[in-house]
Amino acid sequence: MGKKTKLSQKTTYAFIDSQNLNLGVKSCHWQLDFSKFRVYLNDKFKVDKAFLFIGYVPNNQKLYAFLKESGYICIFKPTLEVNKNKKTKTKEVKIKGNVDAELVLQAMIEMPNYNQAIIVSGDGDFHCLIRYLKSKKKLLKILVPNQQYSSLLRKFASHILNINLLKKKLEVKKKP
Repeated sequence: MGKKTKLSQKTTYAFIDSQNLNLGVKSCHWQLDFSKFRVYLNDKFKVDKAFLFIGYVPNNQKLYAFLKESGYICIFKPTLEVNKNKKTKTKEVKIKGNVDAELVLQAMIEMPNYNQAIIVSGDGDFHCLIRYLKSKKKLLKILVPNQQYSSLLRKFASHILNINLLKKKLEVKKKP
């Protein structure tokens, strides 16, 4: 018998832009339960590894521990504090942690290890990665958080699934 290669079985990895996902579902007036989402990825798509790209904020250690316990591999991006009101003297700080480059790089580094990839984002900056994955027959799905995703992704419509349609299954249940 020949030696089995690592990819003789279907292996699926998910690459998740956490800010795009989080802000996208919040714009639809609900909050994603990240633990339920990880279970969904496993049950529906047999996701072996789920890479979650997230800006690093030192005070969010409990959140990061929860995400790791839920089965995510967290890839942290350093964040910047940006003054939202540049015209006024009031200091309203917005935290920026753009993870696009890290997500693309990790998807390329991991490519020999997976047969199929799921990209979780509606950001058109991932168009080149998605086009490449499709050309290599490795694109399984693009999970967009709402209907307002980049028009650059529309040519991949057959791969797109709107997470907002899964609200009842994936939302944080409010405590009575």
